[in-house]
Amino acid sequence: MPVPSVPSAPSATRLNTPPSAGAVAPTLVLLALLGLGVWAFADLRINVATFVDGAANAARFAARVFPLDFPPLLEILALCGQTLAIVVLATLLSALLSAPVALLAAADTTPNNAARMGARALIVVARAVPDVVLAIVFVRVFGIGSITGVLAMGLHSIGMVGKLYADAIEQSDPGPPTALRATGATRLQRITGAVLPQVLPAFVAVGLHRLDINLRVSVVLGFVGVGGIGFAIAESLRVLNYQRGIALALIVLALCIAVEVVSGAIRTALLGRAAAGPRRGITGALGRLVKPKQQVVVSADPRERSAAALAEGRVTPPWRMRRRGILYAVVSTVIVVASIAGAGISPLAFFEALPRIFEVLGQFLPPQTGGILPTLLAALWVTVKIALAATLIGVVLSIPIGALAAANVAPNARVARFFRLIILIIRGIPELILAIVFVVITGLGEVAGAVALGIGGIGLLGKLVADSLEEVDPGPERALRATGAGRLQVFLAATVPAAGKALVGHALYLLDTNIRSATLLGIVGAGGIGFYLLNAARVLDFGVVTTVLILIFATVMLVELLAMWLRSRW
Repeated sequence: MPVPSVPSAPSATRLNTPPSAGAVAPTLVLLALLGLGVWAFADLRINVATFVDGAANAARFAARVFPLDFPPLLEILALCGQTLAIVVLATLLSALLSAPVALLAAADTTPNNAARMGARALIVVARAVPDVVLAIVFVRVFGIGSITGVLAMGLHSIGMVGKLYADAIEQSDPGPPTALRATGATRLQRITGAVLPQVLPAFVAVGLHRLDINLRVSVVLGFVGVGGIGFAIAESLRVLNYQRGIALALIVLALCIAVEVVSGAIRTALLGRAAAGPRRGITGALGRLVKPKQQVVVSADPRERSAAALAEGRVTPPWRMRRRGILYAVVSTVIVVASIAGAGISPLAFFEALPRIFEVLGQFLPPQTGGILPTLLAALWVTVKIALAATLIGVVLSIPIGALAAANVAPNARVARFFRLIILIIRGIPELILAIVFVVITGLGEVAGAVALGIGGIGLLGKLVADSLEEVDPGPERALRATGAGRLQVFLAATVPAAGKALVGHALYLLDTNIRSATLLGIVGAGGIGFYLLNAARVLDFGVVTTVLILIFATVMLVELLAMWLRSRW
């Protein structure tokens, strides 16, 4: 009689997959970056003693700030209106330029590989050139005012908007364009008839997200001549009028939070909130205004919507949707026209100044060191250290805050909403304001820049961490809970491993962003190469400006290539 074989005990290799040779190098690189971040944090002397020593400075500064000196209401409205007009036009410019670039960069719509590589290279270059450098160039061409800000932020934004547009196109459903191709449709017909209708909500959502970022950047660019409330803050601080400068900074804070809430509600309404449940309060009301209740039940998956429409016999959008589209077009046109008027942009003045751009570009060539190349290299290294230390601070603070803001990790919904609110408030504070505060407390130097960027990074990284944790597959979490595992065990054994790749990518993105932001904050005395960039521009030494630009560009490209390599290995 055959004896049934007894199943052997599972081998260790079935439960613990040994690390592959290809994963060792990326792990070592990440550990090296972590070590550099810890070293930079210690080398910059970011510690409690620094802030204790600065307590007296903070007290003296507070005595000079209060009472705050708010400008008259009409002046506040005019400054806010001009700032919003510049930001809206810059974002619109970036969206219009990014759409064709993204179509060339996306694998599904590009005519050939050469066009795709060229478009991808253009996106990377646009992202690597800081907007403050573009602003310095355009100030020489168009002078102090709105056009400078629109062009600087609009062209730099292509780096982010173009990439996200291309990603959205590549993630769209290939079924509709394939069906059109079968009918003999041309490439242009497939793009306009099948691709763009699918990605249009994502395009608008990305544009709104960029609008938030440009609003914060516009404040910093005020220090190099871009009009609006940032320019007013720069002028106040230049004459040591802290009462007016900090009052204007608080107005910026309120403006950023208001724009963040409104744009976030519109983005949510456009992209849907799968499995998140209905939103309440102001954002919920705005969301229902953009997307009526009966539309919420429609699936966010375009393939399911297409199938439902075919089942109902519909081949064209219902009249209700077309009417809403017309309404959106009218509202958008009114906003654009009002922005052009509010920014005070004269098309005639623009075209009259345009030919000067070649003359101005000639002033920036050839690159010159001004005899301070070692100093510039040392300042660049300080900027990198600021970015590394700020990223470490941001990661350490963002992981617990982001985890508690995730609905599937927080003990209850109230805790999740509270930490989401914390993240929203921090996102609304421009890094410039944080830098000014810490410059006052710790004095001019790199500590202020690192701490300001580190705390400001919570707004970005905390949100990304919370979103990534909420998007993990709930299956492993449920399986562990079924075995009696505790909340912490589920978090460490199921949630974090599932979101680990995304979390690493977000941290690298924060490092990339911090290098450019550290350059910007150097303009207001937060240390690094930004200080030398502004000084060279002020004394019209544009050859040195070009050298600084090359150094920043090379550093950002190095980080970008490192991040791309790490993402390809994980």
